[in-house]
Amino acid sequence: MPGALDGFRVIDFSQVIAGPLATRVLADQGADVVKVEPPSGDILRHMGGIAGLSPTFATVNRSKRSLVLDLKKNGGVEALMRLVANADVFVQNSRPGTMERIGIGSRRLREHNPRLVYVSISGFGETGPYAHKRVYDPIVQGMSGLCEIQGAGTGPPGLVRVIVPDKVTALTAAQNITAALLARERTGVGQHVRLSMLDAVIAFVWPEGMAYHTFIGEGRKIKPVPRRDLVFQTLDGHMIASTVAHREFSGFCRAVGKPEWLEDPRFSTTAGLVANASARLELMAEVLKTRTTGDWLEALDREDVPCGPVLTRDHIHENAQVRENAILVEDDHPVAGRMRQPRPAERLDETPSAISRPAPTLGQHSEEVLREAGFSAAEIASLREAGTLGAVQ
Repeated sequence: MPGALDGFRVIDFSQVIAGPLATRVLADQGADVVKVEPPSGDILRHMGGIAGLSPTFATVNRSKRSLVLDLKKNGGVEALMRLVANADVFVQNSRPGTMERIGIGSRRLREHNPRLVYVSISGFGETGPYAHKRVYDPIVQGMSGLCEIQGAGTGPPGLVRVIVPDKVTALTAAQNITAALLARERTGVGQHVRLSMLDAVIAFVWPEGMAYHTFIGEGRKIKPVPRRDLVFQTLDGHMIASTVAHREFSGFCRAVGKPEWLEDPRFSTTAGLVANASARLELMAEVLKTRTTGDWLEALDREDVPCGPVLTRDHIHENAQVRENAILVEDDHPVAGRMRQPRPAERLDETPSAISRPAPTLGQHSEEVLREAGFSAAEIASLREAGTLGAVQ
């Protein structure tokens, strides 16, 4: 069955993570995504790997086709304009002003194709003192409060060791692209979608991370809940156990054979559990050291206490839950060989998402895409001769 976005064409002019991951979501959902790259390729291709395919590039750019266009050469911009004429979405994540200087800014492309949804992803937005700064994920972690939250109550600020801002921005972009397409179906007109990483991550962090700063005014601030790690050492590894609600702590006490903890007035209510979190977690840590993770998971599950193992990256693919839900899939890339990666997370029973094709090599589909756009063999040969099209790799 075709995916939910079958029939929509996306021109992906973005590089690295935020833009390409957004368009990969659309590609897995059935959109025809053409990744337009310079002759040097997306920088992510070159960060280790096989045949111009780093592991990250391969998972972020699956289900797409690759076209190489050098917009600095004769006919490059014109060729892109012909592609955009029949496209539904154009995505770019260059610094503000770059696309206008090249001649492919939102105004020009939307005049050329009024139904186009033009997407601009930036680090800090299009105005303000930081608008033209170069930006990577860690910088946004620092400016959004994410770093400070990692160290709150336990030490200095620290980075989250996965690129949360890039990924949050990508998912926000994908959702807003589909929202803009839905609006276009009602109005017949496209629009310019602007999104900055800083905007996306502050919105992501805010609900609980910035709760203390939500209600404004004297006496209206809600005291933040102290951040505590819920990772506990066991006899053979580590596990997570959460006992915020009183019924969960009661179940925990029964599971570990410590009913006397329930008589402690500090732990008699849910509010008391939160206020005395440090003491509660210290008691939990001492008892959980005495048996294996498997033993504790079995005992805590019987009492309906939220818990789970801490899996190492080497063993996630072996976990029974991961295997039962087929979260990870394996197949053979025609160039890179055997690969393992996650399937699309969403399950749509009428329009299922799927990995439709492996990540492309640089320029793999250049001539195919141009032929579909109406370019003649002579026109393609001319672009190739001028160096505009680049070599198939």
